[in-house]
Amino acid sequence: MNSPIHIRPDILTYSGRYFDFLNPELNDYNIRDIAHALSNVCRFAGHTREFYSVAQHSVLVSRVALSQATHVSEIPDVGIAGLLHDATEAYLGDITRPLKQLLPDYKVIERRVEAALFAAFLVPNPLPKIVKHADLVMLATEQRDLMPQHDDEWTLIKGIEPLPEVINPWHPEKAEREFLLCWKELGAGL
Repeated sequence: MNSPIHIRPDILTYSGRYFDFLNPELNDYNIRDIAHALSNVCRFAGHTREFYSVAQHSVLVSRVALSQATHVSEIPDVGIAGLLHDATEAYLGDITRPLKQLLPDYKVIERRVEAALFAAFLVPNPLPKIVKHADLVMLATEQRDLMPQHDDEWTLIKGIEPLPEVINPWHPEKAEREFLLCWKELGAGL
């Protein structure tokens, strides 16, 4: 008779640190871990016409949010918040929005990790409205450029104009580099 396997509540990250799901506020968050992991996570659970990473999405959300900032004082907070708005996915994966609605326990864990991560990087919580809007602009653009053709309308992005530019997906290595470059350009350092 086999004994049950005990799985620890943590994962080993790219940098060799352990990430504890039960105590997210005690984790040592590392921007390189986040950049690397997000560059290897595909948006939309991989149901895109070609690989498109959460890291690239995050860089583009940051750029859109920065382009819409009206005051110079908003720029650091908005840029970093845009870049890190999906950073929990570096540890939790990209769970699709419809599935999250069916997993209340997952949402509790996600909120705890998000609060700890945002506190570690001084990201405003809740996120600025400009970042939430930039995320929707990117969703509308991603739907147009990366998703299969369909004839229904996503109510979440009703009335949201996609970017005029077409998204050209980056390879994971480029997505990681661009994420870290964006982080550095925002004055956050490495």
